[in-house]
Amino acid sequence: MAAAVDERASVRKLVYYIATTLDGFIAGPDGADPTGPDGFWPVPEDYIAHMIAEYPETLPGPARTALSISAPGTHFDTVLEGRRSYETGLKAGVTDAYPHLRHIVFSRTLGESPDPAVEVVADDPVARVRELKQADGKDIWLVGGGELAGALYSEIDTLIVKLSPMTIGAGIPLFSGGATFSPNAWTLTDHKVLDSGAMFLTYDRAADRR
Repeated sequence: MAAAVDERASVRKLVYYIATTLDGFIAGPDGADPTGPDGFWPVPEDYIAHMIAEYPETLPGPARTALSISAPGTHFDTVLEGRRSYETGLKAGVTDAYPHLRHIVFSRTLGESPDPAVEVVADDPVARVRELKQADGKDIWLVGGGELAGALYSEIDTLIVKLSPMTIGAGIPLFSGGATFSPNAWTLTDHKVLDSGAMFLTYDRAADRR
């Protein structure tokens, strides 16, 4: 008799791939891009090299062009972000930071999309993510920010934390907004420690998540 097929094996994962400080912040209090021209977050050469080698699809389009990167990547084909995170790019004149991915922005106030390739969704993000998980494709990248991550807390299957060896004392936390107190166990499944001190830590949600 054939073994039963695990239906979950074919379901896409929602992956929160995010940079954070040692004290758990993904941006400063103003929410501005911490790695931008006026940012406080150093980006070492080995950090960029690891991203190019392992996660080329997570680099923004302008950076991919500047670095002559054309590799599609093997992890994600869809990127999700909240309005505030998206508007960081808009302020820099970038209407679609990830033209090589399906780009979805969750916002009830943004209205019409500033870019025809960017899908603006005003619906419940949990319901939409559950639909996306059932569709064919690679995994789904949650780029941020903390408010959307808080709303999708229960749906995150994998955390890839790019841990920076710095603290900032206050700022935008890893989860904010709609997150509620709900302890969850995570299993470390991969790790990479760079000479610069940064670490890439991959955690899968424990099997007894529900």
